[in-house]
Amino acid sequence: MNWILLIIAGLFEVGFTTCLGKAKETTGTVMGLWITGFFISLTISMLLLYKATQTLPMGTAYAVWTGIGAVGTVLVGIIFFKEPADFWRLFFIVTLIASIAGLKLVSH
Repeated sequence: MNWILLIIAGLFEVGFTTCLGKAKETTGTVMGLWITGFFISLTISMLLLYKATQTLPMGTAYAVWTGIGAVGTVLVGIIFFKEPADFWRLFFIVTLIASIAGLKLVSH
């Protein structure tokens, strides 16, 4: 169950970084809404990370959480913000995914 919470926490990390990207592009009330989304996503992400670390090793949980956030944020950047998707960028994203999967496999 805590692995599921950790994955959801990582997805909310993607949410708060996406909100930051959108807030940077806007002004006024719309920016305020994106900043509000940032704080909501940040809070949920941290609470779920905290809950997951109650039974998972801290180092593993943090590495997986940041890995999910990094991979997800890069994918959101490529898909929604039209960031480059060159070979090396995708290669290292795949190696990061393999590392996350490896941590899951070797954790008790």
